[in-house]
Amino acid sequence: MTGRRTSRALLAGTVLLGTLLTAGCGVRPSAVITGRPAVSGPVQGVGVYLLAQSELVLVVRPATVDLTPASILALLAAGPEEDERRQGLTSEVPAGLAPVTVTTTTDQNGGLTVRTATSARALSVNAVNQIVCTLADAAPQTGLANSSAPVTLVGPGGARPPRRCPIG
Repeated sequence: MTGRRTSRALLAGTVLLGTLLTAGCGVRPSAVITGRPAVSGPVQGVGVYLLAQSELVLVVRPATVDLTPASILALLAAGPEEDERRQGLTSEVPAGLAPVTVTTTTDQNGGLTVRTATSARALSVNAVNQIVCTLADAAPQTGLANSSAPVTLVGPGGARPPRRCPIG
């Protein structure tokens, strides 16, 4: 009898273990969590932030222009290149953003001010994030500020509050 009880207990334990294993660990699937790509050495080019399904994506383009914050933002305002569009990348930054001027602020935060030709208040949240993150990447390369400097967008009709890149 003890042999049967042991066998039944072992069988019940095996069934219970099998049930638990097939039920999984309780972790539910989630969407992909994105961030800035890992740095793997010196980058040759200029980074602009485009959108992949409304998520910010860093795209490095060859540095064919003088690296100034205004010229980098002009590249962003020009929108995705043909191969980038084929990959599904988009932009909400309007082409009318340029010309822009970028200056440092005099406050203790060491921020940047971007003066645009279009209304800063009319820009979508994605467009603002694209501009802020692109400028955050460009600022250290151009010696204007560090990458965590807050960015204030100013245009006809008013300004947006200072903002930092939401990723990174």
